[in-house]
Amino acid sequence: MRLVFCGTPDFAVPSLEKLIEAGHDVCLVLSRPDKPKGRSGLPAPSPVKECALKAGIEVFQPKNLKGEDAYEKLSEAGADAIIVAAYGAIIPKRILDLPKYGCINVHASLLPAYRGAAPIQWAIIDGLEVTGTTIMQMGEGLDDGDILTQKSIPIAPDETGGSLFEKLAVLGGELLALTLPKLERGEITPVLQDPKQATKVGMIKKELGRISFFRPAAEIERYVRGLYPWPGVYTEFHGKMMKILRAEAVPEEKVLNRMANSA
Repeated sequence: MRLVFCGTPDFAVPSLEKLIEAGHDVCLVLSRPDKPKGRSGLPAPSPVKECALKAGIEVFQPKNLKGEDAYEKLSEAGADAIIVAAYGAIIPKRILDLPKYGCINVHASLLPAYRGAAPIQWAIIDGLEVTGTTIMQMGEGLDDGDILTQKSIPIAPDETGGSLFEKLAVLGGELLALTLPKLERGEITPVLQDPKQATKVGMIKKELGRISFFRPAAEIERYVRGLYPWPGVYTEFHGKMMKILRAEAVPEEKVLNRMANSA
């Protein structure tokens, strides 16, 4: 298939790599504009941009997709489908309707559960035992398009936001590569999402990492894992910020036994 790929962070790289590996004609890559990075403050390319340039693919970085320049660029590409993986900007309806197969999104949850920007971290924080990836047909709403394919994976007891991020990034690329040929052959029947089953999650902000020890121990432990490596859980101790990298929820009896043995 002739494809345009839209993505920005590390999560999207395995999807782009799998499309290239599968022999698809990725004619254009869209990524968010370069942002200052590190102490130098100099603009740095996104991981997706770096991957595309390495593969010799043209990169287009509009500030948004509302302008005529973006629409004309995508029209000229003549893609069969536009693939979106953590691009980071709203896709206007006229672009959604542009390709033959529309815009196809790689989402890191088992939709309709966990629509939104940070499903990976919230799945751990909420104590889910299973999550997965959904390949969906994009609609105008937030992650509300028809489901094309899904695949689930277990969440390990010691899973962190970082480790689950890597697993779902790879899974997303693999599932995308399996889905597109079936879609092209007409072997997929899109499934409508049940809005009654839909849940939404918000963005992860740095302030979320400030932990309250009035919360249950099991909940604190999940926050530590879910928010690692970013933004990380932190508290104040003797007027200084202290980061918490690991935590364990210990039953009360076990704590009392430890105290008794150390007395």
